[in-house]
Amino acid sequence: MPRPATSHGRTGRPPTTSRERILAAARRIIDRDGWQKLTIRRLAAELGVGATTLYHHVRDKEDLLVQLLNHYAEQIERPPLPADPRERIVLAATVMHDGLAAWPQAAEMLTADNLLGESALWMVDTIVGGALDCGRTPEQAVELYRSIWYYTVGEILVRAHAKRRAAQDRPRYRDVIFKNLDASRFPNLAPLANRWPELTARDTYAEGLRAFVDGLLGHEH
Repeated sequence: MPRPATSHGRTGRPPTTSRERILAAARRIIDRDGWQKLTIRRLAAELGVGATTLYHHVRDKEDLLVQLLNHYAEQIERPPLPADPRERIVLAATVMHDGLAAWPQAAEMLTADNLLGESALWMVDTIVGGALDCGRTPEQAVELYRSIWYYTVGEILVRAHAKRRAAQDRPRYRDVIFKNLDASRFPNLAPLANRWPELTARDTYAEGLRAFVDGLLGHEH
């Protein structure tokens, strides 16, 4: 009696996936465990496919993160830009801030490596172009962008980390220190100790950004 033909590996059609499913699963892992814990192997397990299947869509983890950041930036609405170069700078920086504030993990990924995707470059181009149109040199224009970037991402990450800490419902060392401030040693801070959490929680990004731009460009129009 002839032996039936043997099948190597799994039977039936192998599991497939798509770029959209890959990016959605990658974001789930990042939101749940942090971007540092994202690996191709973990992503494959999340999707229920073999790791080799993912390599049809991504080269490695860095390529995956760039694709994810690009995809996220594509969802950010690009508003009409005003004619005034200072206002263009402020608008582009505000859009950048609001987009990253909505997903602070993206800001953390961007600060860890130079993973800025092409879809977000219009914001950088707008800020640099605005500075050039204000008569600044290319070097000064890039310096202005970098200064705004550090201010923006720093504000986002500090607030995001503070929010995570508050969600843990644990006493904060800062609160203990401020509660017992010696007015003779810290005459300016001690009177503000009780109000410090309230004052530092205020959203002053917009005011700070304008002061930043005016300070770096000068006040002339």
